Amino acid sequence: MKTNIVLIGFMGTGKTAVGKRLASILKKNFYDTDQEVEEVTGMTISELFNRCGEIRFRSEENLAINRLAKNENSVIATGGGIILDENNIAALAKTGIMICLTAKPEIIYERVKRRNNRPLLKKGDLYERILELMEEREDLYKCADFYIDTSDLDFQDVIDQILQFLENYQQQDKVDMKRA
Repeated sequence: MKTNIVLIGFMGTGKTAVGKRLASILKKNFYDTDQEVEEVTGMTISELFNRCGEIRFRSEENLAINRLAKNENSVIATGGGIILDENNIAALAKTGIMICLTAKPEIIYERVKRRNNRPLLKKGDLYERILELMEEREDLYKCADFYIDTSDLDFQDVIDQILQFLENYQQQDKVDMKRA
């Protein structure tokens, strides 16, 4: 039985904020892959990108995923690009229910422009870069078990939808186990 909840999705969709609250409600441990990378490297994500490049960041991210995927009873908020490596998804899906948070590009733009500390958005026009990355990653996010558009919802509405999904998921899981 999967005991982890894994939040995936594009940057600025609310994974960390929702994840922290969800973990508190469900009495699960909370982990953020970006924070894990920062703790291990002693650098912020921006510093790691600037000093060592994206390849090193992705390597550190992969190591963090492999550690976190072994946990149980956790909520894991992932970086937006976690889906770029299918091994990350495979590791997380073994023990976790995958929930993808999405948002409209214009909403993401408003959310990330306030604190543009995201290395992948530093090149060119911010809005155009968001559109480009979203298009590149769209199919990769289809690995999720459930999707929620956070554009027009507050955190509590998002959490309520996740809780409802989890209740239905667990009921279906029990039915499937009886059949087996």
